[in-house]
Amino acid sequence: MRSEKIQFQNVYGHTLAARLELPADRHPHNFAVFAHVFTGNKNLTAVRHISRALTTSGIAVLRFDFTGLGESEGSFADTNFTSNVEDLVSAAEYLKTHYQAPSILLGHSLGGAAAIFAAGEIDSIKAVATIGAPSEPEHVSHLLASSLEQIEKKGVATVAIGGRQFTIKKQFIQDLRDKNMFARLRNLRK
Repeated sequence: MRSEKIQFQNVYGHTLAARLELPADRHPHNFAVFAHVFTGNKNLTAVRHISRALTTSGIAVLRFDFTGLGESEGSFADTNFTSNVEDLVSAAEYLKTHYQAPSILLGHSLGGAAAIFAAGEIDSIKAVATIGAPSEPEHVSHLLASSLEQIEKKGVATVAIGGRQFTIKKQFIQDLRDKNMFARLRNLRK
């Protein structure tokens, strides 16, 4: 496997950090984009192992950090589910421009839900694979349960997730509530 450290711009002009993993001994027969879990990053063990397994099967995988996470620019507090979908579209556009348009989207947990929504925005996508994706994006709000009342009243709260502190704004919760997974799946045709 060959691995290239790359960067690309999202629609808001933030530089997003990524790794493109390519098969060592051949040209990839497909390109994929991997969306990590909520508050995670491209270097999580599961993301790395799945990406590397796919490269042994001839699939190139772009794994990246969503805006405000890992090594990517931007403020996580100003992101939401919609901005994650937009980051996936930006990643696909980068691959299309510099390598080959991706045909596969992969996602873990909320990243899986984002992959389903992004697939409808990317013409080249033929398949979506998810791991533990919620049936509705709003499901992730259970991680914020202890702070939901404060977020609703004050518009913002600091929440501990996985031992780290994150600022969550009311717009994040509202954006999750506005998404309808069943409608998206019904019309996806991928």
